[in-house]
Amino acid sequence: MILRILNFVVIGALVLAAAYVYRIKYEATVQAEHLAKLRDQVRQERDKIAALRARWGELDDPARIQDLAKRFLKLQPVAPTQFETLDHLPDQPPEYMRPGSKDPIGGMIEHLEVPVEVTGSIPQGAAPPQTPDKTTAPPAAAPAQSGTGSE
Repeated sequence: MILRILNFVVIGALVLAAAYVYRIKYEATVQAEHLAKLRDQVRQERDKIAALRARWGELDDPARIQDLAKRFLKLQPVAPTQFETLDHLPDQPPEYMRPGSKDPIGGMIEHLEVPVEVTGSIPQGAAPPQTPDKTTAPPAAAPAQSGTGSE
């Protein structure tokens, strides 16, 4: 009788071990499939990157850019006569102001007029609002108007 119980216990342990091994094998298969999918996605992304790099190489080709520049920019080639040698340049920059005269830009800045502020709330012909003195108290805030009133 003890042998029979021992046989059932061993058979039960073997069945449980087989189920555990089967579960491990199934999880390993699922992980292998997941890994294969990830590798396929990585390969596809690398192929996309390679295609984009090839396209960038086509777009960045100097011959193509030069052809587009000739076709659309209407640029003239640089002639050697457009450059000047250093011996033809003046020794000092020219004087634009006579000695003792006022600075013309400074004169314009001194005579600037203060612009009249015109906003959407002040009609164009109305006088600008007066700024309150700093010694007087500021005026009380007007209550907010609702959008339901007639204007």
